Amino acid sequence: MRRIALVLAAILIPRIAGADAPADAGAAERLEAALGGLAGLQAEFRQTVTDAKGVVTESAEGKVALSRPGRFRWDYRVPAQLIVSDGTTVWFYDVDLAQVTVRSAAETLIGTPALLLSGQGDLRAEFEIEDGGEEGGFAWSRLAPRNADGDFREMRVGIAGGQLRRMTLIDRLGQTTRLEFDKLERNPRFDAATFSFTPPPGVDVVGRSPAAAP
Repeated sequence: MRRIALVLAAILIPRIAGADAPADAGAAERLEAALGGLAGLQAEFRQTVTDAKGVVTESAEGKVALSRPGRFRWDYRVPAQLIVSDGTTVWFYDVDLAQVTVRSAAETLIGTPALLLSGQGDLRAEFEIEDGGEEGGFAWSRLAPRNADGDFREMRVGIAGGQLRRMTLIDRLGQTTRLEFDKLERNPRFDAATFSFTPPPGVDVVGRSPAAAP
């Protein structure tokens, strides 16, 4: 999937699990405090991907809506893509390719950094969490997968004013994906159709909704 890798790099990492390891209590509590009482959020986002030399290779922007647990909508304006989950099914719609890929939400999200925003799973069980210090006006928490077999080796989360405002993911090839959240609205009201999706007529549909399985 050509450009959909942009958002996959940011929120969907292969499942990670492993032996217990201690977490930095302060960093973990800071994350939990920022997400505490969070039923949903809406924000503008900017996403940038740089290679190991720091050269920008891809960039994107759009709007994200999240309703915990498990429902989300990443609406990319540039390039035109849409990722929607109703908590059971995830749809990946690439407008340029006229293709929709359908996957089970459970298989796609469990054990990934998407849990940080989705409200599902146990962060301390999935990640080693450390204090990342203060930088750029943000208090940073650093998360590393407990199992080193995944594609990514580190995620950093920046919090300001008690809210999550930045996410940085570094893969094992040194590529870095940065997400910046602005105009963040906490616990907004969403229309019921926000987290549903019907493939447009004429597009190629790959996969099948688990709700449609016999």
